[in-house]
Amino acid sequence: MIMKKLLCMATLVLAALTAGAQQVKYTVNGIYSKNGATIKLLNRQTNESVTTTVADGKFTLSGMADKDALMAVGDQDALWVTLFFNDGTPVTVNINDSTLKGSPLNERLVRYDLAASGPAVSLMQKLQQMPEEEQQRKQEELMAEVTAVMKKVGAEIDKIFQNEKSSIIPAAFINEYLQVNDQEAFEALLAEKPVWANHPIVQNMLKEVARQKAAEEKKSAFIGQQFTDLEEADVDGKPHKLSEYVGKGRWVLVDFWASWCGPCRQEMPNVVAAYEKYHAKGFDVVGLSFDNKKDAWVKAIADLKMPWTHLSDLKGWKTVASDVYGVNSIPDNILVDPQGKIVARGLRASGLQTRLKEIFGE
Repeated sequence: MIMKKLLCMATLVLAALTAGAQQVKYTVNGIYSKNGATIKLLNRQTNESVTTTVADGKFTLSGMADKDALMAVGDQDALWVTLFFNDGTPVTVNINDSTLKGSPLNERLVRYDLAASGPAVSLMQKLQQMPEEEQQRKQEELMAEVTAVMKKVGAEIDKIFQNEKSSIIPAAFINEYLQVNDQEAFEALLAEKPVWANHPIVQNMLKEVARQKAAEEKKSAFIGQQFTDLEEADVDGKPHKLSEYVGKGRWVLVDFWASWCGPCRQEMPNVVAAYEKYHAKGFDVVGLSFDNKKDAWVKAIADLKMPWTHLSDLKGWKTVASDVYGVNSIPDNILVDPQGKIVARGLRASGLQTRLKEIFGE
């Protein structure tokens, strides 16, 4: 599956299936020219895997898994994996050419995957063999080639969803479809009640989307509301209320972060730059840390040169700030106006700078 296997695009997290699903046996007989290579079989619904070693050009894997679970098998050190649904019919996989013999369903699945992924595989191999200097010199040409490949991928993915409404095959390509089509097109497909929509991969993806949407809506609900007060201690252990700093006539960014949070640390120079540029004009920052170790918290403040007020109850994700403001991921923040009303949330990178420029000018 091209985006996930080759282009490392972000994908939705799939939850594990319910324990009551029917279990059936899988048998994978394989052919591979690389003796001694490690073959990995991954259950993409549970994220469980098993491995074996190629001997005399052959390998075998067998076990139990949920009926119609999506499986992926291949050389654990290679880019490509061969997909199949655990429908109870044994499969024979030729790792050398990525082909498969098994049920008609799985043979069609692999043909679709090869058609959608083949051009991108060739392009990836071409780029891997091309010196970096040549890549730089041919950047415009390569970008045009990438665009053409992605267009072909989109066309092949659309073909799968058009041709296989009465099978579960599209479930194997659901993330790819969402990456090349908009939400409206996806909802139109679901309205037709295709067979693949009932597959656990799709159902769990929809649950995850709904969970994320609900979390975002909960966060957005704070915008337009007065800030809620809370109390935490500063680096010296002295307790302070948020109301000592917010709603006092200055614009305040309440920044949710932690010393152990990589993205928070990456974003911090942007916040520092904003503070230095606009502090004299009426802008402040209050950092509410999700740390649970004081030494790490204090060290990060010094290392990152963060000159504003810092508060924490050192309770990690159980911090009062998480409950009060519905923080389920960091970095996060709220921008509070001089009267104490929350006017924006999740301002990062250029988004923060743009909003502050609107408020304070250059």
